[in-house]
Amino acid sequence: MTPLDSLVRERITDGLKMLDGVRVLDLTSSIAGPYGTQLLADLGASVTKIEKVEGGDDTRGWGPPFLDGASLWYLSVNRNKESVTLDIQRPEGRAILDELIGSSDVFVVNLVQRAQQRLGIDAGQLRAKHPHLIHVSLTGFGLSGAHADLPCYDLIAEGYSGIMDLTGEAHGGPQKVGTPAADLLAGQDLALATLAALYERKSTGRGRSVDVSMVASAVRFMAPRIVPFMGSGQRVTRSGGRDSVLAVYQVFDTADEPITLGLGNDAIWRRFWSAVGRDGYGNSDAYASNEKRREAREQIVEVIAHMLRTQPRAHWLALFAEHRIPAGPINRIDQVIDDPCLQDRNMFYAVEGARGWVPQVGLGIRFDGKGGVHRRAPPTLGEDTERVLRQRLGMSEACVAGLKDAGIV
Repeated sequence: MTPLDSLVRERITDGLKMLDGVRVLDLTSSIAGPYGTQLLADLGASVTKIEKVEGGDDTRGWGPPFLDGASLWYLSVNRNKESVTLDIQRPEGRAILDELIGSSDVFVVNLVQRAQQRLGIDAGQLRAKHPHLIHVSLTGFGLSGAHADLPCYDLIAEGYSGIMDLTGEAHGGPQKVGTPAADLLAGQDLALATLAALYERKSTGRGRSVDVSMVASAVRFMAPRIVPFMGSGQRVTRSGGRDSVLAVYQVFDTADEPITLGLGNDAIWRRFWSAVGRDGYGNSDAYASNEKRREAREQIVEVIAHMLRTQPRAHWLALFAEHRIPAGPINRIDQVIDDPCLQDRNMFYAVEGARGWVPQVGLGIRFDGKGGVHRRAPPTLGEDTERVLRQRLGMSEACVAGLKDAGIV
């Protein structure tokens, strides 16, 4: 018995159609690029995923855990796509790629500039042939600069951007975020930039060359920490489950399980003390502003910590919800999946794929009250090769068979 067995079974639907008619050719692998193109696919774009004939996307080998032989990492970022295997290093494969590019609106690649130029798929060469094309590159450090040729993974970007330096306990070492944050941030930027370029093309008829850097996306994520440093010169250090700006914004222990508590403004500060029956703290001039509370932070935190340890988590969360005080549990993954509020938003479901049921995390964005995006399960390797070659490029059955026998597709 696994969590998959209890998930809601989602059937094939039309999904969202806001990007219906937009064709995306996806030459990316791993997490960042595929996550970005999945977002476009969820919004209705037709995404064709080009994969290596042998092995396919790198994430197909990431495991365990596997589900019916498929990597669950791969399954997390590749729904609503079709998979075509193609050896683009060989002339016949490259010719097929050129045909697919010519009939696409967006071409996405996660190779460094030098590799793109060697293969003839950089923005300069492709947009000279196809002025309408939106060419999107997602790399570790961007297409130019001293580090442009360096490889990069999420771990590298999190360290380079300062995320790791500010993550973890004050007296511990730097920590990586518990999810591939830099990958997902860059993937979101990929989708955002593509949408902007598509919107502009409606009036100009011309595409764009988009350069997304994992490190730059991660650095922008750090703006609320970097800007205060640049303006003050005060170096920020790790603070664990506490915040260095707000006086009370951290993890507290209760009689059983910990909670998060954020007293982010003066009104919430007063409501908190009213809720716990100690209005004197809330109305005291000594604590009337966050600046004053920061000066007395150690004393305040000690009082709150002592009080919260007297009752279990459920008691405090119910009380704080009643008084609209920002607080919450620190959920494990299994508790997140079981959360009724998230289940009501259809955040977790299973879809039927070629090898059985596959777990998925929903888009989480609703349009006119609806949030269902499922059109098809993540594809098996090369699942759509023959259909795409025959239907989209008009190849004969004999021609496709010859390409398969030669190992080109």
